Order: sequence, then C-alpha cells, then structure tokens
Amino acid sequence: MLVVGLTGGIACGKSTVSMRLKEQYKLPIVDADQIAREIVAPGQDAYKKIVNHFQQKIPDLLQSDGKLNRQALGKWVFSNRDDLKVLNSITHPAIRYEIFRQILKYYLKGYKMCVLDIPLLFESKLDTFCGITISVICNEETQLQRLRKRNPELSIEDARNRIASQMPMSDRIKLSDFVIENNDSIATLNAQLQGVISQINPGFLRTTLEYFPPFGTVSALAIVVTKYLRKRAVDKQ
Repeated sequence: MLVVGLTGGIACGKSTVSMRLKEQYKLPIVDADQIAREIVAPGQDAYKKIVNHFQQKIPDLLQSDGKLNRQALGKWVFSNRDDLKVLNSITHPAIRYEIFRQILKYYLKGYKMCVLDIPLLFESKLDTFCGITISVICNEETQLQRLRKRNPELSIEDARNRIASQMPMSDRIKLSDFVIENNDSIATLNAQLQGVISQINPGFLRTTLEYFPPFGTVSALAIVVTKYLRKRAVDKQ
C-alpha cells in the first residue's frame, strides 16, 4: 500500500486538499489533527499530563465541561518554545501509535493507497514511512491573511508566532516529492492535485507486488533510505 504524506504550513490549504482526496478520489485519510483532539480528551493519559504541567501556567486551561481550552493552550505554547517541546513530548507518542494503527487497518483492508494528513510530517520524521510526500504551500502574506481570517482572535504577533514555530517553507519544499501552490483559485488548486494523483496512483501490478512480503520489504527499505539521504542533504545546506 502506498502511504502518501500530506503536509503544509498552517493556513496554506492542506485541509482543503485532504477533503478533496477523500471526497473526489475516495482515498482513506489518517487525520493527525483529529487524532490529536481525540488523545487529549478528558480521561486520556495525554490529557492528564497536560493538565499537570500547564494548569498552573494557564489559568483558563480547562473549559467548564473539563475539556482543554485549545485556544489558550495554543497561544501559550506558540509564545513559549520550551513548553511547546513539552506539549509535543506528551502528545506525539500517543499520536504516532494511533497513526500506525490506522495505517495497518487500511493495509489489512486491501487499500492500494492511503493519505497521512499531518502538519508536522517532516518535523516528526513520519515522512520516513511515506512512499510519496506532498506539501501544500502559499506565499507568506496570503498565509498570514488566511490564518487571521480563520482565527480572528489571533493578533498579528500571535499569528506570526504560529507561522514561525513551523518548518521554513523553503525546507518543506526541498523535502517534498510534490509541491502544490495554493495562492490562487480552488480550480487551480484542484487542477494541480489532479496532476499529482495521475502521477502517483499505483497500478494493479505494483499494488499486488507490494502485498507480497519480499517485494514489499525491499520497497519499504528503499523508501526509508531515500528519505534519510534527502534529509541529510537538506541539513547540510
């Protein structure tokens, strides 16, 4: 099964592409954002750890129903990089476990391709397990405008902090197999996506061979080595 890693900077349009892949192309989506919400629900281990670490720092961390105030938590960690690392150390292991569980589920169901939709694809090194990676990008001015329109409660400084906390767009481009630019219309975006899908859609023979263990193992190893070498090249620049 081909695992397609889909990523993009905040407010660049990744979710729009993900929805298109699900509705138009009928591809199963492993949504890391949805998983991230589920693993911090009240009663979950990650929820308890977040409350223990952040409740004294963020007075309005909890809502009246006991759920996390994600806006307050996000505003705090994107302004305090050390605490962002703490939050990631709490949530990332649980998210990874659920991601791999869902990928295995689609593999066992016989799908020839699934999409791993994750904002921090490269930062979390999960691209290593993806046969293809796609980044959705846009220019910085458009990104800032879209982010503030989507989250009007954010000041310009807060919005810039969120953008700055992510991987530079130039590095994201270098690490991606395909790049979709989302500066124009939805029609233009969809046309680019159609072009990418036509190139990566695995045929019947490839799908069948990759379900045969020896060939699948060699294919997986080739992907891991290729991703590793590409990252080394980017790190040296």
